[in-house]
Amino acid sequence: MSGDTMSRHEHAQTRRVLLVLRAFVSLWLIGAVPRVAWACPVCFGNSDAPMAAATNTGILFMLGIVVAMLSAFASFFIYLIRRANRLAAETARADAAGLAPSEGSAQC
Repeated sequence: MSGDTMSRHEHAQTRRVLLVLRAFVSLWLIGAVPRVAWACPVCFGNSDAPMAAATNTGILFMLGIVVAMLSAFASFFIYLIRRANRLAAETARADAAGLAPSEGSAQC
């Protein structure tokens, strides 16, 4: 029993040390990044510069990619739902008619 509590204590202490280390490294990285890297072109005061226009174009392009991928993902699931419904309807019709379902093989 005492071995279990000792390992739990050591585990909790290790987690605390890792949390403090992670916080220290994160704060150090934030402080190490130059201030210029945090600013966008608009923050420098020239919003009509080519760099600002390129930034806006890049943002719109990335949003377009996200919309296209989400649309493709949704379309795939709509396709699967329709396909499952069509198969269920065909199976129901075959059951109602008393026919054996065909598996794509020749029926002699």
